[in-house]
Amino acid sequence: MLSRVADSLYWMSRYLERAENTVRQLDVTMGLMLDISDTTAEGRWQRLMASLGKPAGMEWNGDMETMAHILIFDQLTPAAVTFCLNGARENARQVREEISSEQWQRLNRFFHQIHEPQTQTLFLSDLGDLLTSVLDGIHLFKGVTDTTMIHGQGWQFIRLGRYLERAYATATLLEVYQPELVNLDESEPSGCQHLELVGLLRCCTSFEAYCQVYTADLSPDRILEFLLLNRDFPHAIRYCIDSVHECIESIQRSGGRRPPDELIAVIGRLHAMLGFTTIGEIQAGNTAGFLHTIREQCMRIHELIYRHYVHYSIQSALAS
Repeated sequence: MLSRVADSLYWMSRYLERAENTVRQLDVTMGLMLDISDTTAEGRWQRLMASLGKPAGMEWNGDMETMAHILIFDQLTPAAVTFCLNGARENARQVREEISSEQWQRLNRFFHQIHEPQTQTLFLSDLGDLLTSVLDGIHLFKGVTDTTMIHGQGWQFIRLGRYLERAYATATLLEVYQPELVNLDESEPSGCQHLELVGLLRCCTSFEAYCQVYTADLSPDRILEFLLLNRDFPHAIRYCIDSVHECIESIQRSGGRRPPDELIAVIGRLHAMLGFTTIGEIQAGNTAGFLHTIREQCMRIHELIYRHYVHYSIQSALAS
């Protein structure tokens, strides 16, 4: 596969996953602000921004509606929904011949929908409906992708972008929440604690899935274990890294270049770290450091993927 094609499919997927993450976290944050809590609106906004990578120019101005409008419609902020959707559509346009007509129609319709004046009106009248419609659009595109595209190298690069972005985003979210989870004050009303824990799970669409595994008895330890180490839930970090590992192997099996030893080693270490470490061992050590290591390794995997599959020399391609 041409490097430009792999690059565009990879980033198309990452942008859509990033937009979905922004919408989910904004929706949860707006909902939590309706409840009485010791956490101020500014504190919740700062936590949201930290979870989204601290995008520049998003400092709290005291008006939640204005800040939410920027996070949805701004075309210069990397975490904003419209910025991500613009990037996804442009990357899809560059590889129009590699994706199905249904994929292009779905993404193009979604792009025009977010730019329509009626969408601004919906923001003012019912923000919840707007956020739901954005999530529906992204989910529809993912479903169309999986059912209309050949599951070859191109599809694997789409999955690779999706799961690497998701692993990094979940690790960032947990790293931001981790001090609060460790230092929950038992004297705080249990209702407030419960809402915060439910909010964290909802940021990863995992409340119902968590309850199926652990029942509705929410505890910080179990939430951390579920979102870090569960191998069956698509938003758990272990599941994401397992999927990245599968994507790299599938790309090679389908005729792609053999991944370099360094890439195999980095993914293998992260795969083993999540597969053979218990939550007790993680918490006995440095939990924040463990989460930060996951983020660093995800960034390293991205760099190696780019070096090997996108920005490679002709000599290295002929040698592989």
